[in-house]
Amino acid sequence: MPGLLTAIIFIPLAGFIPLALAWRSDRASKLVGIGVSIVDLAVSLVMLAGFKIGEPGFQMVEKINWLPTLGISYQLGVDGLSVLLVVLTALLMVVSLVASWHPIQTRVQEYIAAFLVLETGMLGVFLALDLFLFYVFFELMLIPMYLIIGIWGGPRRIYATIKFVLFTLAGSLLMLVGIVAVYLQSGEPGQRTLSYVELLQRRSLFPVEFQTLAFIAFALAFAIKLPMFPFHTWLPDAHVEAPTAGSIILAGILLKAGGYGFIRFALPLFPEGIRASIPFPIVGQVNLLAVVLALSVVAILYGAAVSTVQRDLKKLVAYSSVAHMGFVTLGAFVLNAQGMAGAVLQMVNHGLVTGALFLCVGIQYERTHRRLIADLGGLANRWPVYTGFFGLFVLASLGLPGLNGFVGEFLVLLGTLAHNVALGAIAAIGVILAAVYLLWMFQRVMYGPLREAYRALPDVNRAEVIALVPLAALTILLGVYPQPLLDIINPTLESIVKLATEPTVLSVVAR
Repeated sequence: MPGLLTAIIFIPLAGFIPLALAWRSDRASKLVGIGVSIVDLAVSLVMLAGFKIGEPGFQMVEKINWLPTLGISYQLGVDGLSVLLVVLTALLMVVSLVASWHPIQTRVQEYIAAFLVLETGMLGVFLALDLFLFYVFFELMLIPMYLIIGIWGGPRRIYATIKFVLFTLAGSLLMLVGIVAVYLQSGEPGQRTLSYVELLQRRSLFPVEFQTLAFIAFALAFAIKLPMFPFHTWLPDAHVEAPTAGSIILAGILLKAGGYGFIRFALPLFPEGIRASIPFPIVGQVNLLAVVLALSVVAILYGAAVSTVQRDLKKLVAYSSVAHMGFVTLGAFVLNAQGMAGAVLQMVNHGLVTGALFLCVGIQYERTHRRLIADLGGLANRWPVYTGFFGLFVLASLGLPGLNGFVGEFLVLLGTLAHNVALGAIAAIGVILAAVYLLWMFQRVMYGPLREAYRALPDVNRAEVIALVPLAALTILLGVYPQPLLDIINPTLESIVKLATEPTVLSVVAR
């Protein structure tokens, strides 16, 4: 269907028209935001239904010359890597706006507008096939999230937003330098391009030294966005201060832009760069691939260990994301089909489960106004429905077989063991630690004596159930039967693995 991908990206911005008409009514504004996001989800499901499974290349491609003299085009396309992330984005946007029905009571219209702009940026990141266009959408995500945390966030929101912006903007500027370098290296003047598809065909123009430097520039941007250890320090502050819906989108989608960037751009475009060695103080020559794998394992263990000692419920879930994203980079950089499939499934499943966990934390906070684990306890005695949902997502996050969190981590570990047995064995410790901190947290929050102040607090309301049900259904369904997702992503990932492991022409000649 011509124009389908453009419609998916810009339907949220078109929602500004009815939002302007509803400007004087908070209720109407919320209904407009939810309605627009539902329409976008429906269109994304049409895209998913029309997606041809088994084809590794890009489908539904749209291309318009934007700045032809500079080799820049408005080019969109979807493949097995991006199609699921587009649907996930649209779904979590609906969930986030439904979950905002009761908590958000001030500056509602601006709040809805910020989320609609944010949705356009996120969808554009996953559909752009031109590096300049990708960069535009990558930066567009930053502005509305800055406003969402800075206006509707907690008491330390200014500190959190400044830290968030400084970290992510620094990474983006490094990527911009890399994009300019790729453009200048892509051909003679008049033949240069930033089209991803054309750049893949011109990789032979990128010598090893160039690939190494370009990979570092791109990788730092994606490592900060993911965030990868040791670039993760902005994440806990942003999560703690963000409103509930902001945390859902931050964990569920924005972090995935980093993992997506690694798999989509960094690995296929610079395959020799990742396998190169660079000089490093004291230790001498260091292999970049070994560094990334080591940092991934450190992130898994560090995130789990730090989560274990957290007193704040939101910080615990935030640090658990550091560990889960460590599995994403580990699976991507073992450079085999199993590991990469696990990395993509981990991104999708983490978006569903951790988004749901932040929603559950937000639900109890709206009632108790407490996030410290020591201040909670006994909630299961009064909230049976909430306990069922929260318990399900906790079990999924720790990787219980039969729920979706297990599938991605299992495939990542299989791929890692095939690459290096010792590395896989160490990473598996993170799964054990996840069970420790999540079950201990759940026991302290939900069981034990009930505080008198919480005795009259109500269980989940209708809007919260509506937000939780689709996430719970997908958590179970994708855990029991993940094969349809694997059928979608495997052909694309096999081609990406091939691109990431094949030497380029110049590298072969150099040898």
